Formats: sequence, C-alpha cells, structure tokens
Amino acid sequence: MEINVVELVKNAVIEASTSFRDDQLSAYQNALEREENPRAQWVLEIMLENALVAKKNKVPLCDDTGVPHVLVEIGHDTPIPPNFLIQIKEGISEGLLKLPGRPMAVQGDAVERIEQTQGLSIDSRKLVPPGFLVDSVNTEGVKINILMLGGGSEIRALTRSVFHKRDHRNLFKEVVTWMRSEIPKLGCTPIIPAVGIGRTHYEASSLMLKAMANRRLDQPSELEIGITESLNQSGIGSLGLGGTITALGSLVLVGPQRASGVRIVCMRPCCSVEPRRSWVYLPPDLLE
Repeated sequence: MEINVVELVKNAVIEASTSFRDDQLSAYQNALEREENPRAQWVLEIMLENALVAKKNKVPLCDDTGVPHVLVEIGHDTPIPPNFLIQIKEGISEGLLKLPGRPMAVQGDAVERIEQTQGLSIDSRKLVPPGFLVDSVNTEGVKINILMLGGGSEIRALTRSVFHKRDHRNLFKEVVTWMRSEIPKLGCTPIIPAVGIGRTHYEASSLMLKAMANRRLDQPSELEIGITESLNQSGIGSLGLGGTITALGSLVLVGPQRASGVRIVCMRPCCSVEPRRSWVYLPPDLLE
C-alpha cells in the first residue's frame, strides 16, 4: 500500500495546532479538581472549553500558531523512501496553508529580516521549519514528530551552563529559580516546563525538544515531579491570578554527560497551550 506522507504530515500539523494530547487534557482536568482559587478555577475552565472548541472546529488553540519544528526518529534497518524529507516539508507547507498558520514570516535579506523593515509575508507557507532533527532509535519504522512552538515561551526560554558541584539538586535549583522569575512575565499560565540537560548547547536544546515530543505528563519521573511541585509552591497560578496550580507537569530529558564541572541546561516554560505536538508513525512494511 502506497503511503501519502504529504497528506499525513499536513494532518499532523493541523492536529498539533488544534488539539491537546490526552495527557495534557487529563493534566488540565486534574488541575481543575485540585485548584483552590476561584479565579484560577475559572481560568482553567475557560482553557478547557477553548481546547474542546478548537478540537471540534479544527481551529488553532492560540492565535500565535507557532513555528513548526520536526523531529524524525528512524528505527534500525528501516528503509527511507526517496525524497522523504522533501515530502515532509511539503506536508508542513500544506498544513500551514490549511490551518491557516499565522502569517508572521519576515521578508527580506539577512539584515532586513533582523530589523523587520520589509514587512511580513501573507503566505502562511513561508513560515518554514528550521533544519530537521533526525535521530536513530532502537525501534522499527519511522516516527515524525511535529512541534508548533510559540513566541511567548521562546522569549522566556534559556540555554546556559550550570556548575553542578556534583549535586543534581544544584541544576534543578537553577531551573526552578529561572522559571519562577520568568513565569510572571510570560503570563500564559499554567505552564509545562521542558528541560534538556546535555554536554553542549546544541545537545541540551535537542534534548529539550525530544522531551516535549516524547515525555508524558501522566508518567512523571522524580525529577519532573520535583520541578512541578516546586513551581506550584510559588502561588503564581493561572494567568498570574494566584492559586494552587502554576505548572501542570514537567518534561525533562537528561542525555549523556562528560567529565566537567558544568552541565548545559536548556529550559523552556511552555505556555498554557503548549507543547503543541503530534506525530505520524510509519511502520516498516509501508516504507519498503
């Protein structure tokens, strides 16, 4: 059976932009049950209603529809069809057009794009993804992860070196301290912190993206629970109105480390509609 990669990826872009994953939806429902502040309860109810309407009508969860990021995970001995990555790019373009994606691609040469002097393209397809992150995994088939990353969370994100002093708690103290300082500026709370810890800035950022793609809120590690509980003790609450729930959960991935006094930490406070994520899985028999 021939597969239509373009169509599958197009639908995945739309799904990522318009639908919570099941663990996110459950996290919101659990947060509503635990929230003690009436104003924050009202915010959570509105966010849940927004999610249900967005999914039903296939409209974006937020007017900032995000920049598409792609993580392709290829199983061992899995054949890849010709022009496979080109088809993924075409599917993203078609998904942005159908969604539609927010027309926010800046036009012009290098300097003009930085200074934003030539305005924005009205074509949603111009919001091209950065280079794909491709990884080999110990499974079969291919999984194409689509992440739609909004600007607010990016503004409040940070990648930096942290002196660990042979104690992991020093790393996560930095994460929580940074998050507590940035969450009130973000505004769109509750958040889901995404954290990657690696040997280089590139690796830490890649691990953070992989955490958003593959970690689940309903299967938290002890490290993830610790970050979530620490942030919920801040009392910032939904939309900064105060309350019990500031973080719905956390997504953390720790990669290989090297002998060094520092660890590189990438931390991103995903806003109240993020991480917006979906995937396409292609079994090996369909790729032959």
